[in-house]
This record gives sequence, C-alpha cells and structure tokens, in this order.
Amino acid sequence: MIYSTSETWAKAENKQVLLFGMSGLGKTYLSNMLRDAPADQGGWFHYSVDYRIGTRYMGEFIADNFKREAMKIPLLRELLMSDSVYIASNITFNNLAPLSTYLGKPGDPAKGGLPFAEYMKRQEQHRQAEIAATLDTRWFIERAQELYGYRNFICDTSGSICEVVDPWNPADPVMKQLSETLLLVWIKGSEAHTEELIRRFDRAPKPMYYQPDFLHMMWEEYRATHSVSEENCDPDHFVRWTYARALAHRQPRYAAMAEWGVTVTAEEVAGVASPADFSALIARAIDRKKLTA
Repeated sequence: MIYSTSETWAKAENKQVLLFGMSGLGKTYLSNMLRDAPADQGGWFHYSVDYRIGTRYMGEFIADNFKREAMKIPLLRELLMSDSVYIASNITFNNLAPLSTYLGKPGDPAKGGLPFAEYMKRQEQHRQAEIAATLDTRWFIERAQELYGYRNFICDTSGSICEVVDPWNPADPVMKQLSETLLLVWIKGSEAHTEELIRRFDRAPKPMYYQPDFLHMMWEEYRATHSVSEENCDPDHFVRWTYARALAHRQPRYAAMAEWGVTVTAEEVAGVASPADFSALIARAIDRKKLTA
C-alpha cells in the first residue's frame, strides 16, 4: 500500500484514494463531500470512472443511439440530415442515465429489450471503456496536481470494477497500476445493505455490466427456468432476477481486491461528515489492516 501506516497517511501532503464496492454504499457520497469541501480543508479532486466512461469512451455510442431513434421521426430526420439540430447526452457525476440506457437489457423489443447479441456487443464496449477509464486515473492524478493545483485525489470507481480485473493475479495490470498510485478502499456492505440494494433495484431496475461468462450463464438459466425465448423475455424481469445473483458473484471479487488495500464498512461511511472524518476513517482502516496482517 502507498500508505503503510496511519502516520504515513496523516503526514502525506498528497492523499490519493480509490473507493470501490457495490453501488449505493457511499462511494459517490464521500467523493461529492470531499470535492465540495472548502479549499482550506485540503482540496480534493473528484475523478468519476463512470463519468469518464460515458463521456470520453462511450459518448459517441450513446449519442449515435439517440440519433438512431431520432432518425425514425421524419421531422427530426430532416433536421439531423441538414445539421439543424444537435443531439448529445447530458451525463453528470450524479446522473448516468444515458450510459445505462445505452447498455440496455436483453429481451422483448416491445418492452424496450435488445437482441442478446447486440446486448453483449454493448457489454464488451463497456468492458473496454471501463478498463481504459480506470487506467486514466494515474494521468488524472498528475493533471489534478499540475494543472489545477489539487493536493488530494479521490477516485469514485464503477460498481463493476471487480468484473474487469483479476484481483487474485499479482500481475494484473489494472490492479498493479491502481495499487501503486492510490490507496484502494473497499466499502463493504452488510447483509442488510445487500437486501436493501436488491429492494431498491426491484423498484427501478437498471442496466449494468457483468462478465460475459456470468451473463451467458444467467441468460441460459433464466430462459430455461422461466420457459421464455429471447423474443418474449421481459427485460426488466431478467435484470431483476440477475441482480441478486450478481451481488453474490461480486462479493468474493471485492474481497480479493481489498487485499490490495483496506476495508471500511458502509456504517462507518454513513458517519463521515467532513474531510477530517474521512481522514480519521482511513487511518483506522490502515491500523486495522496492520493488526490483521
């Protein structure tokens, strides 16, 4: 770890942290809090991997998808063909809906579903984009310091980061680069948090990225157990059914990633209200890691 002790962390002039874990446990909350804190409290640059994916690496895919739909409407087609209108997504750190909408869900097209082959094509686009955006973290650390003068850096990763790395491989290029430049911090949820995330997802299911082998397995199992074809599969029901299984699939991957850094709990994160609270939380996590090493 780049901060071997809590004392090293406390004295560091440049604090560089990466947060990972399931969506909804506090990564973006902490990142926003640190970014919005007054400059006299250290100043934190907030790098969102999801935002980078949706703008730098998948922005054209997303915009072209909007245009494809607009071209079906004669008036909009005419305006687009004459360059009279401009269509673009409006992704923000807190609104990633254009990215989720593009990823889509497989199944019945009448219910907004995609052919499974197209769905997997977009999943692969996301995999490549997530790796590239995550590796960009190192460049953004340099950029934040040299261009904007930020002393501290917080990386808010995608919930699917564990799907694009091999945390059991000490030579994994993404894990190696990240661990050499930031302190990796797993926000670990309890069983109660998992149940709440599942309930939240049931209310508003959204597309997500998963490893292709896992998705193929889920797709075959779902269609067999529900006796549906690709054409009449309910897209929302499929992603709801898959989500709880995905959380179980990701848990050991997150835990293996945490071996490269430290762990904090979602309950601890809920009690953080200032950069000073955050710094104290990380110090405690480093001390815990040393005790269990």
